[in-house]
Amino acid sequence: MSVCITGWAHNKFGVNQGQSSESMIADVVDQAIKHAEISVKDIDAIFVGTFNNGFQKQDFHGALPAVSQFDLRYIPAMRVENACATGSAAIHTAMNAIEAKRAKTTLVVGVEKMTDTPSEKVGDILLGASYRPEEGNTKGGFTGVFGTIAEAYFQKYGDKSDILAKIAAKNHKNGSLNPLAHMQKDLGFDFCNTVSDKNPYVAHPLRRTDCSMVSDGAAAMILQDFDLAMSAKRAIAFRARRHVNDILPISKREKTEFEGARRAWNYSLADAKMTLDDLSFVETHDCFTIAELIEYEAMGLTKIGEGFRAIEEGWVYKGGKLPINPSGGLKSKGHPVGATGVSQHVMAAMQLTGEAGDMQIKDANLAGIFNMGGASVANYVSILEQIR
Repeated sequence: MSVCITGWAHNKFGVNQGQSSESMIADVVDQAIKHAEISVKDIDAIFVGTFNNGFQKQDFHGALPAVSQFDLRYIPAMRVENACATGSAAIHTAMNAIEAKRAKTTLVVGVEKMTDTPSEKVGDILLGASYRPEEGNTKGGFTGVFGTIAEAYFQKYGDKSDILAKIAAKNHKNGSLNPLAHMQKDLGFDFCNTVSDKNPYVAHPLRRTDCSMVSDGAAAMILQDFDLAMSAKRAIAFRARRHVNDILPISKREKTEFEGARRAWNYSLADAKMTLDDLSFVETHDCFTIAELIEYEAMGLTKIGEGFRAIEEGWVYKGGKLPINPSGGLKSKGHPVGATGVSQHVMAAMQLTGEAGDMQIKDANLAGIFNMGGASVANYVSILEQIR
């Protein structure tokens, strides 16, 4: 445990009209610095995670925090990108700087401005996180990629549309209690399980309620070395963190098993000297409901092909043995790509400090986080615990 989170901020995800990436960055940077109770001049390095400049004309996001915080003018700053795991990649890069003793206090920001872009173009931009030579013409864009994963899973283990609907309903119910979520509405199982004008197929067999939303949003964290964190008001330590990459083309691996995710979980739990049963909750990457279902199996909650048991038997609900996505997950909270990994860590930190309000998991003391880029290509797992 060499690095701790000592402050954070998170804006409301959604259609943030009138806000640019720059203004969202300015908001969360100011709030995170105040939350950590540090001075701007204490920051040694800045890492900004944003996925793709195709969403807007302004690029060079690493330089944007200093526009609103002039005292950051001469601080080393850089942009980090790793598809949908961009936020976690920025966190890991900041941690590497601290562990290499090149910095003691770092600022991490995740941000994406997506809703100003036409939906057809958004779909094409997101396909950049797939292997375009083989998957670039997939009908339905990136949703279509996960649609093929869902179809393969159903062919192997039977139609699980009702299970996906239960996952969607669970996450929307959780998100209805999250004031920072894009959609704060409990949609219910029947709506999520019924194909209708309001819930059509997007890429068969995935319905609209099986897909995370196109969102704007930003989140920020202050990371400090262990010694500095011991004098902070609050400190959330990384008990373990792992990054495992799998091969990009889906054709070269078993698409119904997220092997890279499995390895990242196994390594992290071993590093932390614990088992999955020790965790209080998990924030996992439910870009699509089929992803969350397969992730139950990848994290070891169930055997392969038996992920349905986790929700059928109530394990992953708020009162279950391992609540999954108490924040509402990407499904309800939203998925502004570059912000997602940072958001997951902020949501977990809020739980561990008892600051999660109506989302709060009772007696939460250990959090698991899984954030992935592409279809389980870049796989990041963090295990967090409160030490102050």
